[in-house]
Amino acid sequence: MAAEKGGQAVESVRHRSGEAGRVRARQWEITLVIAAQAGLAAALAALIAQHFLGPGSHVFAPAAAVGTIATAIGQRARRTFELLAGVALGLVIGDTLRFVVGSGPWQTGVVVALAIATALLVAGKGGPLVGQAGGTAVLITTLAPMESGLEVPRIFDALVGGVVGLVVVALLLPVNPMRVLDRSAAPIFAILCEQLAELGQAVRERDSDRTLRVLDRFRAADDDLGRLHDALSGAEEVVTIAPARWHRRQQFHRYAVSASHLERLLLDSRALARWSTTALEYDEPIPPELPDAITKLGEAVAQLRTECKGDDAFQRTRALVEECADLAGRASVRGVRSFGDALVTGLRTAASDLLRATGCDPDDANALVRSAAGAGEATVHPPPRRHLYRNRPTRAARTRRRADLAARRREESRAGIPDRGRPAR
Repeated sequence: MAAEKGGQAVESVRHRSGEAGRVRARQWEITLVIAAQAGLAAALAALIAQHFLGPGSHVFAPAAAVGTIATAIGQRARRTFELLAGVALGLVIGDTLRFVVGSGPWQTGVVVALAIATALLVAGKGGPLVGQAGGTAVLITTLAPMESGLEVPRIFDALVGGVVGLVVVALLLPVNPMRVLDRSAAPIFAILCEQLAELGQAVRERDSDRTLRVLDRFRAADDDLGRLHDALSGAEEVVTIAPARWHRRQQFHRYAVSASHLERLLLDSRALARWSTTALEYDEPIPPELPDAITKLGEAVAQLRTECKGDDAFQRTRALVEECADLAGRASVRGVRSFGDALVTGLRTAASDLLRATGCDPDDANALVRSAAGAGEATVHPPPRRHLYRNRPTRAARTRRRADLAARRREESRAGIPDRGRPAR
């Protein structure tokens, strides 16, 4: 037992190290692009400051340009405005308090503390606004007594640096938004496809230890989700402000709709692993359709990624989702208990979320899942057939028929023909 647990621990460590290596490889390209953007922006800002701005600008303008690019991928336009607002806030507070408390070490500390506190109250969190407010306050309280007229040049420094940073990102070195987005979504697609297949096999073999390991791997994907959110923001920024990437807008929005639902699919998959583990630990019956449905869900996720990058209408993905719901419906009437029923419900929820990832309306997605699950239930237990009398005769027609039968009997009686409706005497 100890040897088995040790082997599982080694396998887990190897798996995590391999995932970390793949993540670093995927991030290498975007890291090089951002470094090149920052270097180019710093060089251009320093060149402009050296020829058109005053002394000291060749330091502050490149710093602002680098801050615009490296502070937050996907929020550079907003961060540029925050940078300018932080500079203005630091100037106002620094100049005001400098005339009130004077200059010196402790006065610098007071001015910076008040500037940072004010910036935090305005922004609500840290960022360029807070950093620039504090830095500008330090600059004003320490250098203004020795050199007057720093306020306006400082604003121009921030403006030039921010504009240069945006120009580099939008015009000179714009990233490929689809490549950035696909590389960030790849690890989540991979873990969903691989671990759903693993979960289906583990449930089929009734191995609760394997289902628990699958649950742990689903839970370890939070960092990948964070990188995906950053990539979505960055790619949206590029297709918005970079003319060279405007032709990617439709493709980006198509991919973004699918990628934005991956977090819900990951949560649904965690629930499936959790319910599977509990059902196996309580030794509940597992119909064969349940693991098949889990496996089919993983195949649908893999197909989703393939169709995201093309122009198809997600026909194959939706067909696989309907097959998953059909299998879940069959399993529900085969005989499941409480946790197995929760597993069926989780499969139907995941199927609906996956349909929404294809651009399907939520109400339509739920209706499709209900229809497919109902078809699966009907396959196992068909509903009782009812005899429907579509052309039932009216009361007048029945009265005429009884009158005709009575008249026919009277005529047969007169002719001596025995009544066929009654036994002859």
